[in-house]
Amino acid sequence: MARDGPTLVFVEVKTRVSQRYGSPFEALTPAKCRQVAAMAADYLVRRRPSARACRFDVVAVTFDQYGKPVIEVIRNAFDAT
Repeated sequence: MARDGPTLVFVEVKTRVSQRYGSPFEALTPAKCRQVAAMAADYLVRRRPSARACRFDVVAVTFDQYGKPVIEVIRNAFDAT
C-alpha cells in the first residue's frame, strides 16, 4: 500500500525470472483481482484511513538478459467493482 497525494494506492507486485510461465501481468487473473479488492476492503473497514479515494496499481518486475530488473507500473490497473 502507498499514497499518491490524497489517494490510497493498493499495489500488487508480480515478479518473473523468465517468460516460461507468462508475463507478470498474465498472473493477475480475475480471481486475484477479487482477492486484492477483498483485502483492500477489509483494510478500509479496519483502519478507516483519511484517504477518500483509492486505486489499484500493478507493478511487474522482470529481468533483462544481464539480470537487471525491468520494472513496469500500470496505474489504476483494475476496478474493484
